[in-house]
Amino acid sequence: MTIRLGVLVSGSGTNLQAIIDASEAGALDAEVVVVVSNHDAARGLDRARRHGIDAVYLDRSSFTSPREYNAAVRDELRSHGVDWVVMAGYMRLLGREVLDFFQNRVLNLHPAILPSFPGANGIRDAFDYGVKVTGVTVHIANENFDDGPIIAQEAVVIAEDDTLETLEAKIHAVEHRLYPAALQLIAEGRVEIVGRKVRIAPAK
Repeated sequence: MTIRLGVLVSGSGTNLQAIIDASEAGALDAEVVVVVSNHDAARGLDRARRHGIDAVYLDRSSFTSPREYNAAVRDELRSHGVDWVVMAGYMRLLGREVLDFFQNRVLNLHPAILPSFPGANGIRDAFDYGVKVTGVTVHIANENFDDGPIIAQEAVVIAEDDTLETLEAKIHAVEHRLYPAALQLIAEGRVEIVGRKVRIAPAK
């Protein structure tokens, strides 16, 4: 089954690009049908346009409240017939307007092994703390930052000679592989959410 994705971005959109590439290569049974951003200069919008994908900028200042803004995000996604919402570097907290309409169908990616090092600086926080292992998490989003049932995680070892920059490169390489892989599990109907736990059915 090919699932229809709506991707939310705030910046460069490298994970969006990885998803588009996997889809176009036939490795992901999904189609990105719309990309929505809260920044008009987000490179992710340009990436969408280059692939013929609808790119939509919603100006937060044009709305009277976060609820009104989130309702506009929801309506844009709904108008494109989106099955799943994918946050790919989207730096705003989604409201109930989106989360309730797409219940258990909103994905987020975090550059650490949750519940460790949540927040906007997960890579730096892990590096500064001195842990030997960090990683990447794909999870169902809820009304809290970096919370929700976990679909996939992959560890990344922090080597003694790693710098913050080399660690970031290692994390991003895993992100670009793990996010499409998690979406493929969903496309194959293998993901079942039971409370806060996710069950992954074996491949048929």
